[in-house]
Amino acid sequence: MKKQELRKIYKQKRNDLTESQIQEFQENIYEQIYDLEIIGVKNVHMFLSLTKFKEIETQPIINYFRSIKKRIVVSKSNLENNTLSHFYLEEDTVLEQNKYGVPEPVNAEQVDEKELDLIFVPLLISDELNYRVGYGKGFYDRFLSNCKEDAKFIGLNYFKPIYQIEDSNDFDIPLHQVIYPK
Repeated sequence: MKKQELRKIYKQKRNDLTESQIQEFQENIYEQIYDLEIIGVKNVHMFLSLTKFKEIETQPIINYFRSIKKRIVVSKSNLENNTLSHFYLEEDTVLEQNKYGVPEPVNAEQVDEKELDLIFVPLLISDELNYRVGYGKGFYDRFLSNCKEDAKFIGLNYFKPIYQIEDSNDFDIPLHQVIYPK
C-alpha cells in the first residue's frame, strides 16, 4: 500500500483503540524502552505526545531517561519550511501549543542535531525495512538526515510493521528500530 492510504487506515486504527488497549500497549512499549542498551547516550530526543491523536504517551519515557541522568531534547516546528529546531527540555521549561496543538518549548537552550544520540520518532505505521509513515509533512525525514552518523533512530508504534510501504523514496530515512507491543 501507499503512504496516503496507509495514513488514513492507521489513523483510524489508532483512533479505534480503547483506553485499556492503549494502556496495555504503552506498558509493553515502556518495558522494551527500559531494556534498551544506552551506554554512551547523553542526549535523548523525544517527541511530545498529542493526546488528541492518541499518540503514545511519552512523559513516562522522559521521566525514565531523566531518572538515569540523560538530557531530554524536544523540537519546535518551523511551519514555513517544515523543519524542526531542537531544545533541551528541563523540568522548568515552559511549553506552549503551536497553532496545530503541538506543545513546544519557550525560551529553552537550543541544541544542534549533531548532539543527539538517541531519537524517538512518532509514526502511524512502519514496514519491515523500518521505513515509516508519519503525518506527511517530512519534518522528521529532514531532521534525521542532519543527525550524526551514529545516532540511533527508534520509532514508537502501537502496530506491528507491515511488509512494505510501496512508495518509500530516497528522501525517506529508515529507522534503526521500531518498538511496538509484542
